[in-house]
Amino acid sequence: MGRYELNMNSTVTTGAALQRLELAQPVLDAIRRHGRQAYPHECCGALIGQEDHVVEALFLPNTTAEGPRRRFLVSPEDYRFAEERAFTAEHELLGFYHSHPDHPARPSQHDLAHAWPFFVYVILAVQEGAPADLTAWRLLDDRSAFGVVEVTYGASGRHRT
Repeated sequence: MGRYELNMNSTVTTGAALQRLELAQPVLDAIRRHGRQAYPHECCGALIGQEDHVVEALFLPNTTAEGPRRRFLVSPEDYRFAEERAFTAEHELLGFYHSHPDHPARPSQHDLAHAWPFFVYVILAVQEGAPADLTAWRLLDDRSAFGVVEVTYGASGRHRT
């Protein structure tokens, strides 16, 4: 079984109440650009904003030792940097994004095992180097599955490289 093949009964639930996440257009553009630049490896970054409005995509290095083609890791130092960046901007660290090179924008078993319930997770599919579908997910409180988060796009915001 490949890293992104899913057992739909254990990683995603359609019964979860839909939640909404608004990505400012520059944030969406930045995530897509980051996925393209990192290909064929996974990119990753932090989502900064307030409530359900993401105004900044903070690019973070993928520090995994497991091979960046199929995994990503945000180091503790980079996590702290993202929290400090959000605090300095008078915003919150809302979650993280990462890409799935040549695989669907759906959470994997690995994503499920490493997610935290209070963050939103944006996944960008990158097919043959071209950004494709973008989805968002939130881990259910019981950690049994991800619930789908509706993604909308707004006009304001920024990104930081």
